[in-house]
Amino acid sequence: MTKFSITIAFIVCSFLSVNAQYEQGMGKAMQLWGEGKPEEATSLFERIASAEKNNWLPNYYVAFINTIGAFNPANKEKAAGMITKAQSALDAATVISPNNDELLVVQAMLYTAILTQDPMNNGMKYSKLAMEEYGKALAINPNNPRAVFSKAEFEIGSAKYWGTDTKPMCAQIEKSIGLFANFKPATPFSPKWGLDRAQEALKNCK
Repeated sequence: MTKFSITIAFIVCSFLSVNAQYEQGMGKAMQLWGEGKPEEATSLFERIASAEKNNWLPNYYVAFINTIGAFNPANKEKAAGMITKAQSALDAATVISPNNDELLVVQAMLYTAILTQDPMNNGMKYSKLAMEEYGKALAINPNNPRAVFSKAEFEIGSAKYWGTDTKPMCAQIEKSIGLFANFKPATPFSPKWGLDRAQEALKNCK
């Protein structure tokens, strides 16, 4: 075997080894999250992110898990820290992957989480910011089911507060369910959440 062939073989083996470690780590982090261990999952995603400096997905999940956690009333005392961690992870992911519709959806959700911490003082500012992020996400990819559903869900919350008709938003939720049916994630770890929430929301509409 020539030196060139040996070098190529070494590079290929190294790549496969690194890729296998990434997939194993992401799989384990997803498993921890699924087992109801968000803090352990987040810590592992952060370690993966430090190693995978050109991959936005580990930081995406750090942001998403902390954003979802900030909505939980049981985390009231920890919500501010979760919001800070989520924003830091989103910023890091956006540097790697700017104009990413999935990141914009989570940013809109994070603004909503901030809004819910103090609706009286945060409502006007963060409602506007959330809608702007959903608008950006849909401009990039109008067929992103998470963007369509999450925007409609957010608007339903506002409509109920103001006592306005929710039928247009319910129609968008129904549309998102069709988009979920045709959605194909780019990688095994790409975002694919939302269908169950959309189906539940549509039941509530009816």
